[in-house]
Amino acid sequence: MKLSLQYLQRAIDNDSPNVQQLTFNVSKTLVEQIDHLSKIAADFSQFANINQVKTEIFDLHEVIQPLIVIYSKNPEVDLLWQPLSQPINVFADKTHMNRVFTNLFGNAIEAAREDVICKMTVKERVEGNKVYVSVSDNGVGIKDEMLDKIFTPNFTTKTSGTGLGLAMCKTIVEQAGGR
Repeated sequence: MKLSLQYLQRAIDNDSPNVQQLTFNVSKTLVEQIDHLSKIAADFSQFANINQVKTEIFDLHEVIQPLIVIYSKNPEVDLLWQPLSQPINVFADKTHMNRVFTNLFGNAIEAAREDVICKMTVKERVEGNKVYVSVSDNGVGIKDEMLDKIFTPNFTTKTSGTGLGLAMCKTIVEQAGGR
């Protein structure tokens, strides 16, 4: 960012004929970089605050349903939710659980191939005294040799991002007594 501004300053000092176009390009780049830095800062902040837990009993559908509504409005997403007919009462931090599903849904969308609509399925099932919630998609997937690393902080397969999302999800789920 500093180099971009220095380049722009030099162009202004030298009365470059394309200074207006250069200013537009540099400002666009700076805004994009600031957005990236803001996201990184927010990710690290959330990760740092993950142990500040405010637990309560709530129906997990109170978290999932509004996210389904939001993500279903995306024309690039074909979202199918197969909820249980009964409530899924959990003792967890509601805000943290929202982060889990927001991260999983976002990852599904980012994993989609550019030429294909993201097909995402959220399934719920009961086995014995356990409830399973799965999020699956038609994205490119993760190579088998990388699977053991996906919950490691700072591990990512993306060109951007902090690699904290799945590590944070795992911690939140474990704090709620899940796995």
